[in-house]
Amino acid sequence: MSVIPGRPQMVPEEFEELARLAPRAVEGIRLEFLGGRLVVQPRPDGNHGRVVEWLVRRCLHVRPEQFLHSHGLKVQALRDGRAHPDGVLAPSEAFAGLGAWAEAEEVLMVFEVTDDDADADHRARVEKPRAYAEAGIPVYLLIDRDSAEAVVHSRPGGVRYETVRTFAFGKSVRLPDPVGIVLDTEPLKNWVR
Repeated sequence: MSVIPGRPQMVPEEFEELARLAPRAVEGIRLEFLGGRLVVQPRPDGNHGRVVEWLVRRCLHVRPEQFLHSHGLKVQALRDGRAHPDGVLAPSEAFAGLGAWAEAEEVLMVFEVTDDDADADHRARVEKPRAYAEAGIPVYLLIDRDSAEAVVHSRPGGVRYETVRTFAFGKSVRLPDPVGIVLDTEPLKNWVR
């Protein structure tokens, strides 16, 4: 197949079928489809999982009517992208009865935790904020273990978030509405690289 620059190499429906079959062939991988490109999410390390656990516990404690889901989302302007955030804060029943990839209407926040993979880190810092903003997701939280910072993106304005605030680990971070959770990021110092 010849590749046409600037054009997707597959359509979202083809990607969804591939993503459905891939975990059966190779255990532990997650596929994403961003900017018309197929990308493979690396297998996270133990500290990555510990950061996710910390955030799940904090969100459930403060917002028990919500849940941090691990669900695929349709993202980007025309919803042609497919992303698998590390967590999706939404009402507990938001994805009941839906397939593997859901629209982002009920999503309050997505979050990502950086990994050892340079490509994945680039996506988390550059491509995903744009994709999440285009989908209208109110808050994107990036836990950057390389720089020991929490980066809060809010006020999606089409192709980007209008507000981006960076906090060093150890600071108190207020996630803006509609999330409305205050995070004490001191524990994150234990899981940096």
